[in-house]
Amino acid sequence: MRLGVLILPELRWGDAGPLWRRAEELGFDHAWTYDHLAWRNLRDSSWFGAVPTLTAAAVVTERIRLGTLVASPTFRHPVPFAKELITLDDVSSGRLTLGIGAGSSRGWDSTMLGTPAWSLRERSERFVEFVELTDRLLRTGATSYEGRFYSATEARTYPGCLQQPRVPFAVAATGPHGMRLAARHARTWVTTGDPQAGEFLGAVEGVRVVEEQIRRLDQACVDAGRDPASLQRLVLTGPGLDGGLGSVSAFDETVGRYAEVGVTDFVVHWPRPTEPYAADLTTFEQIFSRPR
Repeated sequence: MRLGVLILPELRWGDAGPLWRRAEELGFDHAWTYDHLAWRNLRDSSWFGAVPTLTAAAVVTERIRLGTLVASPTFRHPVPFAKELITLDDVSSGRLTLGIGAGSSRGWDSTMLGTPAWSLRERSERFVEFVELTDRLLRTGATSYEGRFYSATEARTYPGCLQQPRVPFAVAATGPHGMRLAARHARTWVTTGDPQAGEFLGAVEGVRVVEEQIRRLDQACVDAGRDPASLQRLVLTGPGLDGGLGSVSAFDETVGRYAEVGVTDFVVHWPRPTEPYAADLTTFEQIFSRPR
């Protein structure tokens, strides 16, 4: 099981930089941050851009993989975003993973640009185009594309990604359209549990939900002619799933349960002193400073 940590982009770099360095020292396989214009009850608190934050993190680390968990089409266009990703991939010496999802109609991102929030159907259709165009832009130096929502006219993305044929995608999906996208384009599938459940699930209940999602994901892979075993499965705890950070034994039990159903990557949040994601930093250090 690969382990990851998500660090909110809320601290000034003098305080945030040591956290990213410490994540690498603790042996995490990957470290992530959210990509939003503003987020939940922290809307009126400090909040920095994801790509500049990850670029700074790339400079102060050497080994750990870095990524968005997740970026979305809600306030981005594939052409300028591809330029940023290519730059970040270069600065990180090929350690970038693009976590990408459809976004939500409930967040501030959906309204801050002064446009109406998209319907569920439109978000789903935009997501398909966004992933397909971003894929083309990152693979090809010159791209023209005409879709319903996004277009590109001889868009240049030289010199391209350091990782070839492009940076790997981690696609967040719980519905059939997103799972088909993951089967076609992703190295990793991402879940936070059931976003419609509206409840926080412990390990037993959470594993049951994720196991059923993996069953449907495997079928999407088969339908796409892909070996399901070739797709990594990442669980992001915190929003809807308990990460087991209360004790060393609770964490080990939680991770073990998810591993049994085929989860390959398990991500927790860096402890905050208050909610959301409040946890004891001493216990966190005990859990992750152990030899693995």
